[in-house]
Amino acid sequence: MQEVSRVTAVEFIDSHCHLDLQQFDADREAVIANARAAGVKLIVNPGIDLDHCRRALTLADATPELYVAVGIHPNSADHFDAATLDALRRLAVHPKVVAIGEIGLDFYWDTVTPAVQQQAFLRQLDLAAELGLPVIIHSRDANAAVAEVLRTWVTSPAFKHSRLAQRPFAGVLHAFSGGLALAEEAYAWNFVLGLGGPVTYRNARDLHALTPALRLDRLLLETDAPYLTPHPHRGQRNEPAYVALVCAQVAQLRGVTPEVVAAETTTTALRFYGLEDQFGVDSATRYVVTQA
Repeated sequence: MQEVSRVTAVEFIDSHCHLDLQQFDADREAVIANARAAGVKLIVNPGIDLDHCRRALTLADATPELYVAVGIHPNSADHFDAATLDALRRLAVHPKVVAIGEIGLDFYWDTVTPAVQQQAFLRQLDLAAELGLPVIIHSRDANAAVAEVLRTWVTSPAFKHSRLAQRPFAGVLHAFSGGLALAEEAYAWNFVLGLGGPVTYRNARDLHALTPALRLDRLLLETDAPYLTPHPHRGQRNEPAYVALVCAQVAQLRGVTPEVVAAETTTTALRFYGLEDQFGVDSATRYVVTQA
């Protein structure tokens, strides 16, 4: 791995990374060591199907800084049924499960029909409300459809009377690809937004223009490793250490220091995942950073 400079006195959270995937089988321990060296304090690994949820939980049991979301990705939803939902419910009681995800809609890949995707999405949203866990939302070429589903969900009695409605945040729009109007509506749903490698791409002009207008207190940093590798490593495998590159680009676009972005997004991530007590958010909800 090429060297990634650590931001002085600040630690990062990679809020979305698939360390359980086979792309890391040959050197997973080295990748985790690289992340630690780059200042990554915590990594959240969302599931894509039941087998990968189980793999992620096994890995989390052996990796102190790894936490897990359990869920069925829309492109894995072709066999979603009541038994799948029951299996997710059982997995979600694991102490390292902090969210339901990644779930949502994907109209880019023609692998699962929209109707089947939507049914799995709705049932997992209801499971999240039942369990009081925030949701990690996948949306590819489907922002309007995803927004319609979430708009209805957050106004439903099942959500309003759930423990999830009492949490600091209800969900995150992972790999955010919408505009300011969708971002502002997401804030009204009590959602946050995830930014990753695409914000570093030289041709991502719309995202560059949008980033300064987004609320810093509603942002999570993510890699989506092994996918969406940031510049200057685009075309290579992504890994959690590269979240520092995402942070640096967000800071540059907003005209602030990387320390400010890292501290704000870490605070939000810890609150989002309910890990304030374990990782040190003080009474003012400010992340307590450690000196390098």
